[in-house]
Parts: sequence; C-alpha cells; structure tokens
Amino acid sequence: MDAIELLHNRVSAPVLFEPAPSKEQLNVMFNAALRAPDHAGLQPWRFLVIEGDARNDLGELFVKAIRTKGNALAEDKAAKLQKKPMRAPMIVVAIANIQQHLKVPEVEQVITAGCATHSLILAAYAQGLGAMWRTGEMAFDPVVKAGLGLQAHEQVIGFLYLGTAKRMREVSQNNVEHVFSTWSGKS
Repeated sequence: MDAIELLHNRVSAPVLFEPAPSKEQLNVMFNAALRAPDHAGLQPWRFLVIEGDARNDLGELFVKAIRTKGNALAEDKAAKLQKKPMRAPMIVVAIANIQQHLKVPEVEQVITAGCATHSLILAAYAQGLGAMWRTGEMAFDPVVKAGLGLQAHEQVIGFLYLGTAKRMREVSQNNVEHVFSTWSGKS
C-alpha cells in the first residue's frame, strides 16, 4: 500500500478481535509515532500498552472513577463500563507529556502528541490492523489519570483500541471544497 492510498483509505474499526498487534507490529507503529512533527525535539508524548488481564483492571479503574464522583451506578451500567476495555485485544493509551519550554506552548505539544498518535494509527492500518481512537469521559478523569500513573503535567489524549478487524467500513467520500478555501491576502 503506498502512502497516498493509505492516507485516502484509512478508516476507524470499531469492532476488533484477536489477535492483538504483535511486538514487531507495535515496534513499527511506535517508530512511525516518532516521526511526528516535533518543534524543539521535545517528544511530548508517551504510550502505555494495556492487554490481557490488565484490560479488566482498566475497566475496574473506570468504574472506580465514576463511583468516586458520587455517581451511584446501577450494576448493569457498572458492568457495561467495566467491559469497555474488552472491546479490543489491546489498548494503547496515548499521553501528552507536556514540558515547560519558552518556544513551544502547551497547545503545540498536545497537537504534536496527536500527530504521533495519528501516525501510530496509520502504521496500524498499513499493517492490516484495525484501530479505533476513543476518548470520552474517562480520558479526562483524575482518578483514571492517577490510576494509570500519569503525572500532573500529563494528559490522556486517547485510548487506541487495536486488533484485527473482520472487515473494514467503506470509506466515505468527502467533498474537499467544504473544508478548503483560498485566502486572497486582503481583508
């Protein structure tokens, strides 16, 4: 698959099965992430791999986070939240690792962490893997952040669900004229 074909055809895969990415496939994905645009070479990102029984622990952490807020979850809702990490054989937590820098503001570091994450997803697709980038309430929860071992200067930018997709969705055809325009330079 050439680069343009990859960029034009990548789609999210919400239903994922075993096998999870191999160590070799993960290495390819992580090396792709390292090529993200990175002002000052800060590498303001890191990734946590969660697989096997650790996915159950992540589900328990999600339930704990909601209950810590005083939210009395019905057991069926708690069970549903507990099972969310089981939607894929592997989850990679993408983390923006914000650093103090005179020339690189926080927003730029979060954007470059997002670029690294996108490169990781593109590399997954290029290897025939399925991926789904999810955020949601748990990505921003302080109990989840602490449970994952994040520091005060770090933030979850997404949970990347990875695995094998039985079939990929059709690529929707978008009209580029809806999002691109030319600025004439004069007001």
